[in-house]
Amino acid sequence: MIEQLKELLDYSRHCLVFTGAGISTLSGIPDFRGSGGVLSSQWHGMSVEEVLSLSCFQKHPELFYEWSKAFVYGLDNYQPNVVHRVVAELERRGIVSAVYTQNIDRLHQRAGSMNVKELHGSPSMHHCLKCQAEYDYQTIAPIVQADQVPKCTKCGGIIKPDVVFYGQDMDMDLIDNAVIDMGKADLLLVLGSSLAVQPAASLPMTTYYSGGKIVIVNKQTTPLDKCATLKFDDLNKVFTELEHWLSQRVRQ
Repeated sequence: MIEQLKELLDYSRHCLVFTGAGISTLSGIPDFRGSGGVLSSQWHGMSVEEVLSLSCFQKHPELFYEWSKAFVYGLDNYQPNVVHRVVAELERRGIVSAVYTQNIDRLHQRAGSMNVKELHGSPSMHHCLKCQAEYDYQTIAPIVQADQVPKCTKCGGIIKPDVVFYGQDMDMDLIDNAVIDMGKADLLLVLGSSLAVQPAASLPMTTYYSGGKIVIVNKQTTPLDKCATLKFDDLNKVFTELEHWLSQRVRQ
C-alpha cells in the first residue's frame, strides 16, 4: 500500500495534511485519546478535560498551569520527528499546500512547515483576561516553570494562552476557510488523529464529499476509516519509508 501512497502524492495537485496528537507521540509528547493517553488520567481528582475547560481555568488557573508545566511550557524539550520532517519536506517540494493541525506544540513550524493552520490555537501568544494585554511564550514559560500563575503586569489579571479550551468558541473564520480549502483538495492525509474532537474532526469529510481521496495513518480506528482510500496504523513505519523515498528523488 505504501507504493499507492507514493503514487497519490506524485499525482496530487492540491494535497492537504490534517494532524492530531498521535504524530507528536513519536517526539515523546503524551497522546490525548490513545491507550493510556492524557485524557484517561486524572489531575487532583478531576478529569483532564475539566482541568482544560474554560470555566475551570477562570476559577482555578493554577490547576491548568500546574498540569501544563511539563507539556505546554516544556516544549523546548521536544523535537520534531520523522512525520513533521516529511510533511515539511512535502510542502517545500510543492506537494503539500497546507497543514491543518489540532496540536498546540508548534513542532510543525520547528520542522520547517510554513503554512500551518492551528485549529485549536497556540501557546505562542497569551492575553490577559481582564485588559487583553499581550504576552509571548518566552515571557510566560519561565513564570510557569517557577510554579507561579502568570498575572498581567498592567492590571494584575490572569493571563491565558491563546489555546482553545473546552467550552470555548473556536475561530470560525479559520474553520470556514478550512472547509473551503478541504473542498478543493484532491488528497488529504489524516495523521495521528482519532477524529473525535468536533468541529475540527468533521473537516476531512469535506474532502471526501467533494470527490477527493483520504489517506489515514493512525493507530486507533477512526469514524472515517470506511471512507479512506488507504489506511495505515504505523506512523513511524510509513513516514520513515516516505523520508527514504524523498531522499532518493531529485529535489524540486
